[in-house]
Amino acid sequence: MLRIGVDLGGTKIEAIALDGAGRVLARERIATPQNDYMATVMAVAGLVERMEQSLGDRARVGVGTPGALSTLTGCIKNANSTCLNGQPLLRDLQAVLRRDIRLANDANCFAVSEATDGAARGARTVFGVILGTGVGGGLVINGQVLNGANAIAGEWGHNPLADEDAGSPCYCGRNGCVETWLSGPGMAADHRRHGGEAIDAATISARAEAGDARCEACFQRYVDRLSRALASVINIVDPEVIVLGGGLSSMARLYTEVPARWGRYVFSDQVSTRLLPPMHGDSSGVRGAAWLWPMEDAE
Repeated sequence: MLRIGVDLGGTKIEAIALDGAGRVLARERIATPQNDYMATVMAVAGLVERMEQSLGDRARVGVGTPGALSTLTGCIKNANSTCLNGQPLLRDLQAVLRRDIRLANDANCFAVSEATDGAARGARTVFGVILGTGVGGGLVINGQVLNGANAIAGEWGHNPLADEDAGSPCYCGRNGCVETWLSGPGMAADHRRHGGEAIDAATISARAEAGDARCEACFQRYVDRLSRALASVINIVDPEVIVLGGGLSSMARLYTEVPARWGRYVFSDQVSTRLLPPMHGDSSGVRGAAWLWPMEDAE
């Protein structure tokens, strides 16, 4: 059975069609209508319908979106694409496309992708991490995404980071969230606080590699904070694999330096959890949306 995954982002909407073996049959990307909820709904529906017409088949559809569905209202909450908040996105998409649709947080979709046929394939417990403009996460257990009682499972980015001061205010209204320290803007802000110039996280990492002492000090602070934040996840979930995604996941040193340090903070005599880069890169979110329909449900 054909699967179509849709990644609904703040600036672009991407759709991908997969066959039963996970092979890509089609892909299309369009700009996201800005601050227009119904135009966004129709843009998603149009992508799906064009893809089905070109492939001559009706698909199971999964959608990855910022935020999550409120268990209280059935509407979107916590989305940084604010025109979605308070809207019945799932209900409206199902009405327009005239079928059941599966919808999940975009970080959950990333985790599903890497757990299904990516870096964490075969692992029973997987924590997928997004380190980018924001910080997100998703949990996959035995091949199924865990949503949680409040639809916020995996949202480690909005816990306070231990052993730090209040830090910068977060868009969620709290201070000192993991996101404010471990996002790309958070790393850049930390560099400025310690006397560095206004440069982005990628530049900080590159200059650290080249021997810049101030940038290396910033990178090491980042490694320690990431180690502490992931140790708290390991202490609670104890995943077999943690996969990093988002723009900061390209910093190759993280995969050796963080595991070398997180043992200081994990409540165990050894840490067998593996920290891995994503196999599917920035395609993982849209692939994971398609994989919200497991094989047995698509047959």
